[in-house]
Amino acid sequence: MKLFLKKKFFFFFNLITFLFIFSFSLNSKELPDSFSDLVDKLIPAVVNISTTQTIENKYDNMPQLQFPPGSPFEDLFKDFFDRQSPHKRKATSLGSGFVIDESGYIVTNNHVIGNADEIEVIFQDGTKLNAELVGNDRKVDLAVLKVESNKKLEFVKWGDSSISKVGDWVLAIGNPFGLGGTVTAGIISAKSRDIKMGQYDSFIQTDASINRGNSGGPMFNIKGEVIGINSAIFSPSGGSVGIGFAIPAEIAAPVIDQLKKFGKTSRGWLGVRIQPVTDEIAEAYGLLDKPKGALVASVTSNSPSSRAGIKPGDIILKFDGKEINKSRDLPRYVASTKVGKRVEVIIWRSNKTKSFYVILGELEAFEKIHKAEITKDKGKKIENLGLQLSNITPNIRSRFNIPKETKGVLILQVERNSVAEERGLKAGDVILAVVNNNAAKTHQKVSSPLEVINAVKEAKKSGKNIILLYIHHLNSTPGYVPLKLGKK
Repeated sequence: MKLFLKKKFFFFFNLITFLFIFSFSLNSKELPDSFSDLVDKLIPAVVNISTTQTIENKYDNMPQLQFPPGSPFEDLFKDFFDRQSPHKRKATSLGSGFVIDESGYIVTNNHVIGNADEIEVIFQDGTKLNAELVGNDRKVDLAVLKVESNKKLEFVKWGDSSISKVGDWVLAIGNPFGLGGTVTAGIISAKSRDIKMGQYDSFIQTDASINRGNSGGPMFNIKGEVIGINSAIFSPSGGSVGIGFAIPAEIAAPVIDQLKKFGKTSRGWLGVRIQPVTDEIAEAYGLLDKPKGALVASVTSNSPSSRAGIKPGDIILKFDGKEINKSRDLPRYVASTKVGKRVEVIIWRSNKTKSFYVILGELEAFEKIHKAEITKDKGKKIENLGLQLSNITPNIRSRFNIPKETKGVLILQVERNSVAEERGLKAGDVILAVVNNNAAKTHQKVSSPLEVINAVKEAKKSGKNIILLYIHHLNSTPGYVPLKLGKK
């Protein structure tokens, strides 16, 4: 009996061991022993990008030392300044990219090419070709280049990043630190990362080594499909610490397609400013299951939303059939929807859902009009304070969520390291009045940038060193802000 039990035990032990080893063997077959065969196919389509930009010398307008004619110092200092401060200098930068079409279309990051005067693409075989910019998109940090070649180029194809999972293997190929084609491997560490780079953030995070110079290079799945564009790293030291970010193909591919065809983007526009739905807001609105949706903070006048009947205080729960789980989902869904499409928007209002149908406008068209309005007041600056001011137009009032009863002058921009920045003034604050008579503490209400400028000039003319502004702070109560007049 004991012998029988012993044999039975060894039988089951061996069976379990066999099944474990067999199972492990099956799983291990999902990955190759090496990525070399895959890399051999992909690397010819990955390129290094070198850019050159001509920069005006910042010392051009600086007064130089003057010496009497014939002085021994005259030629010495002239040679020194000519050598150290040429009128123009060339700055170069390096990045990566990849070919998406045999005819020579290349994808990279917008920040790689920047304001380059010359763009050179270097292939893995050493071939160098000049590239022209077809189109770029600063919002998503993408650009499309075109090179002319006398032969068909190797290219790579897009994959579906939406079906990729955390833990999947990925390859990154690029040009770190200008070293040339470099391959690294890792896994997808996280998806839908918001790293506060823009309103469309939804990055793939990876531990594959990504460094400076990798920007614009492709992230591949193990099928050899592009599922991301390497764009940023988190690094206290400037080098790779295993936290890199890629723009997912599901966001990048439609943008690239538009840039390739039209040289520009055309995004859907809803015309609302939104904010997250917190636990407290959800409870106050009666959304008892969980915080979700996007709270409408303001609605742009004469926008698709205003025409459809959407109001401030509504919570958008669904857009065109898609659930809005987080407020940042909405801008991405709207932007990727075709201009002119009639979409259903489901909102939460008065403890119940309500449905609206909205015909989407074009974001770029709105921004063009909006920019033209702001440009009317361009140049209305108070140089010594570091402020750029604007009239409060209906669109600006909507954009900055300025209450209807608030009258004054908008602070459109605050220069860095200015006295205004030191005092905490920010774009979106409104100057309600200028205290022009310190003795009487009288307020001079203002309604145009020119009135503020004249008040500052008058204060300086009367010998005052400090001017007092009565400010309506964005999302705060009004208060007095003293500014020194002697410093920019």
